[in-house]
Amino acid sequence: MSETELPPREAHMPSGEQYLAMQASPEFQELRNRLRRFVFPMSAAFLVWYASYVLLGAFAHDFMAIRVWGNINVGLLIGVGQFVTTFLITGIYVRFANKVIDPRATALREELEGHAP
Repeated sequence: MSETELPPREAHMPSGEQYLAMQASPEFQELRNRLRRFVFPMSAAFLVWYASYVLLGAFAHDFMAIRVWGNINVGLLIGVGQFVTTFLITGIYVRFANKVIDPRATALREELEGHAP
């Protein structure tokens, strides 16, 4: 076995009933609710921010053309802001998933597979 290969897991394969029971469990419901409480508002906020940029570009030409410094105008700054917020949201989500979602999901998976301590 090479260093990159992992040994086979000796966990049993859960049945469909076990998956359904896990899905109905309070722990799983809390995990799903935590994820939704983060993802939906963040997605809505970004879509509003993006739609605002598109609408300003389509209907507020004079505002978007205001020069801020040299050839840099408001439209360019907001456009760059779109990229910045995309990376910022991605970083925030990764941090949230690593601290909140992944540990809970791992615990549920281990419980389902029979690895729970």
